[in-house]
Amino acid sequence: MSSSRSGHRSSRGGKGRQSSVQQLIESLRTHRVNTLTELCRIERVAAGCENEEDAQAFQQPMTSAWDYYVNSNQFLTELRGLTRNYPISGELVDQAHHLVRNDPNSNRSWNLAWLCLIKIRDDGLIPTYAQNDAWRKEMWGGRDPTQEEADQLAQCFEYEWTQAVENMLRHWPVTPTWY
Repeated sequence: MSSSRSGHRSSRGGKGRQSSVQQLIESLRTHRVNTLTELCRIERVAAGCENEEDAQAFQQPMTSAWDYYVNSNQFLTELRGLTRNYPISGELVDQAHHLVRNDPNSNRSWNLAWLCLIKIRDDGLIPTYAQNDAWRKEMWGGRDPTQEEADQLAQCFEYEWTQAVENMLRHWPVTPTWY
């Protein structure tokens, strides 16, 4: 996946390595693997491929697996698992996805989830959606909140949502980009 092929050296022979690579690729194609942790694990294996043929074999299935992870709502589900007190806004995640899909620079990575997280962080989506959600009457039992109440709730949203995004971004010590 990356241009530098360093790190994981396989002690297996060619057939054993090829079988292992094929098993990982098949798990990506069939979506048997659809969690952030497991997809990142396979992504690191792919990035560490010394054999260029193996590395290229991972490209399309890895891209599709990240796409499926985001579009199957597993991405939102895992973000919400990290924001149990103040569940992250699905509209925020949808907006990040929309912005990534319309960003010509999004082709710099095969990893849709990482691109969405970067978009959330770098485009300042959290404060906007935190304010929007804090003013929703549903948050206040149908009544209008005071400015102070809405501001306080927005701060809680911002803190927890920012922590979740940063927590997820820690899965990538090296950015998953082509260039």
